[in-house]
Parts: sequence; C-alpha cells; structure tokens
Amino acid sequence: MSFAAMMLVACAIDLAFGWPDALFRRIGHPVTWLGALIATLDRRLNREGTARRARGVLAALLTIALAAGAGAVAQALLPAGPLGIVIGGVLAWPLVAIRSMHDHVAAVARPLVAGDLGAARQAVSMIVGRDPAALDEAGVARAALESLAENSSDGITAPLFWGVVAGLPGIAAYKAINTLDSMIGHRTARHEAFGWAAARIDDVANLIPARLTGVVFALVSRTPGRALAVMARDARAHRSPNAGWPEAALAGALGVRLSGPRIYGTTVAAEPWLNGTAPDPAPLDLARGLALYRRAMAGLGLLIAAAAVWGI
Repeated sequence: MSFAAMMLVACAIDLAFGWPDALFRRIGHPVTWLGALIATLDRRLNREGTARRARGVLAALLTIALAAGAGAVAQALLPAGPLGIVIGGVLAWPLVAIRSMHDHVAAVARPLVAGDLGAARQAVSMIVGRDPAALDEAGVARAALESLAENSSDGITAPLFWGVVAGLPGIAAYKAINTLDSMIGHRTARHEAFGWAAARIDDVANLIPARLTGVVFALVSRTPGRALAVMARDARAHRSPNAGWPEAALAGALGVRLSGPRIYGTTVAAEPWLNGTAPDPAPLDLARGLALYRRAMAGLGLLIAAAAVWGI
C-alpha cells in the first residue's frame, strides 16, 4: 500500500473541509483525545520526589505506543488497493492541519492589514503564547509569521513525513510526540524533569521535517538564494534545534527579521534575531507570508505525489 498516496488523500480532504466545528463538537479531535490522556498521566505520575524523569519517560513512551498501536491496528484492517488508500487517507485526515494553519494566520492578517490592531492582537493570541497586549503592528506580524513557519513544520510537514515513512502508525505516533511536547515539554518547575523525554523525542522527530520545511519555503520563494543563505547562517541561533530552520528561511524569503526579544507573562526572553539586519515585518508582509505558505504547501504536495509515483 502506498503511504504517500494515503497522505495525499488526507491532504485533499483537509484542504476541502478542514476539521468542521460540528464534527469537533460531536467527537472532539484526535489531538484532544491525546491531550486528555497526557493530562491524566501528568496528574497521576508527575509527583515530587525521586524518579520524576523516569516517570516522564514512562508517560511519553506509553502515549506514543498507544497512538502508534491504534494506527497499526487500523492500518492492518485496511482493505488492499485503492479503497484501502482512501480509507487510510480519511483516518489520517484529522492529523493534517494545512487549512487550519492558513485560516488561523489569515484571521490575524485581515484585521492587521485593515488597521484594527486590537482584533489582530486577539487573533494572534490564539496561536502564540506571548502577551499580545505588548505587541505593536510589527510584533503581531512577527509573531504570526513565526507561528506560521514553526507550525508548518510541526503541524504539516512532520506528520506527513512520518505518514509517508510509516503510514498510520507513523503519523499517529508523531502527533502523540508533538502533543506531549506542547503539553509537558516545557522548562518549568513542574515539567523540567517529567517532560524531559517528551522534549527530547520531539527534537529528534522534527530534525528532518524542520529542515525540509525550510528548504521548501526557500525554493518556492522569489529569492531562494537569499532564503537559503539566511537559513544556513541563522537557523542554529534559535533557542530550538528545529524551529529556527523554517523561521530563518521564511525571514530570508520575505526580507524581514523574525524571532528577537519577546514577552511571556512577566518574563522577557532575549532571543536572537533571525535575518537581523532586515526590517521588521509590516502588515502586508503577513499576507505575503500566507502566499508563500500556499506555494510551499503545493510544493510539499508535489513531493508527496512524486513519492507516490515511485511507489513509496
């Protein structure tokens, strides 16, 4: 069975429908199911005392194994041939977020371009963790572009990559890994030890997808040489071993600077700039970023289609 063809079906359904609100209200979403499991393990296993890191390893491995196991069972039950590919694509559909990512960033771009900073701040608060009240126009545009770049890798390229590699078990395991990292992979007093494994596993799972996303952003841009040069020079300066690659590529492609200092609650994070000699992004740069994102998703689709033709 062609896993690549299965992922193409998932992408097509996601582009057509997203994840409808009515469906979410009725059954939730696989990520919310994973989140409920992780929250339960966090409450029961994340206790002060010895072996906190070991219990975190157990929680991470259990979550990943359950997700991958469910995917493996579903894949084993698929019929052979095109029908199995279509059904597999339907099952993978909720784990792809192409349309959702675009819609969330577009919801920031529309009021920002129209000059409604308050509405743009409200919209960007849905996709970033920093304090939106402290953001000016450039700060809102920068935050949205950074989210667009990082989540293009985490929410789209990575699940599709692991889906092409291993089918339903691969994409399900990756979503478990990414959800673990987002929930417990933080360097806080509660999760420094317990979330250690979740963060490290996520770093490894995203090594190839993050760099692939950066290369795709660069190649579909109008200045691929500049985008690749900025990515090669600045990506490793980012606090994350992976997020800097798509962010630096996007910064170079658009000719703006990203990352830099930001405020989380009462804490100022002194992050280095990516493409630091370029100007801050303007509202219209966010629209340009969305256009680049659409081209990048088309390019990613072509790569997956090529893999399907090659029988992967």
